[in-house]
Amino acid sequence: MGSMDARTLVVLAAGMGSRYGGLKQLDPVGPSGETILDYAVFDAIRAGFDRVTFVIRRDFEEVFREQIGSRYADKVAVSYAFQSLDQLPEEVGVPEGRTKPWGTGHAVWCAREAVPGSFAVINADDFLGRDAFAQLADFMAHPDADHAMVGYRLGNTLSEQGSVSRGVCQVSAAGELTEVVEHTGIARDDVGPGKTFSGEEIVSMNCWAFQPSFWDALDRQWRSFVSERLNEEKSEFYLPAAVSNEISAGRATVRVRPTSASWFGVTYREDKPQVEATLANMVAAGEYPASLFLQS
Repeated sequence: MGSMDARTLVVLAAGMGSRYGGLKQLDPVGPSGETILDYAVFDAIRAGFDRVTFVIRRDFEEVFREQIGSRYADKVAVSYAFQSLDQLPEEVGVPEGRTKPWGTGHAVWCAREAVPGSFAVINADDFLGRDAFAQLADFMAHPDADHAMVGYRLGNTLSEQGSVSRGVCQVSAAGELTEVVEHTGIARDDVGPGKTFSGEEIVSMNCWAFQPSFWDALDRQWRSFVSERLNEEKSEFYLPAAVSNEISAGRATVRVRPTSASWFGVTYREDKPQVEATLANMVAAGEYPASLFLQS
């Protein structure tokens, strides 16, 4: 497989998880001490991905390489990209007082020099399920649009512990994404018959597959964002917004690949026991081995 045929999984791992309180990418949840990220990498490898690029921050590079990246080094090609506030177009400086990261679109942009060929993007702290990676790999092998997004049922992505934000997708009759509308504060009580949401809505969990043409589009979008919103103290350049802009401008088509898999993650610290129980049940059912990368 040549470099331009490589299938790279780009993992957005620069966030600390402010609501959760700590570096949750390193938190063990599996029966042998696995992280949620271990399951994602395991599923990606068995779906045919041959490279993983982690987007992280420099300040926890050493601990991340030691405790996470080293687990996969003999299983898949591992590389790193770094997200920082000063990763800006050449002529631009960081606005005074800016402390907030620039967002998921910027995180992907920071990986542009580390990724050859087609690539997928996920969040480090999401359990996406085996089917999601199979869908991503299948699209990358047989693209039937410019890019693709794995879509989840809203009802399969909620937390028992509190409200969540979700990008609710509009999908055309042809199965193409037309719009992603962000909704905040969605709680379980808002979902069901007669409620605000039915639970059947397709939502984006930031699980994407992109052909290499997306790099130019992302660079154009990021430069536009910088020129227009650089000095807004809390502005963020979101990946779904960048994709939506390409769609609305008629420059890209995005295939929606629905999955029946349940998404889960540790949005709140109180989510952890349920995640541990769910993973233990999946291991008991034979969906995953009892130990992923912890034994040779």
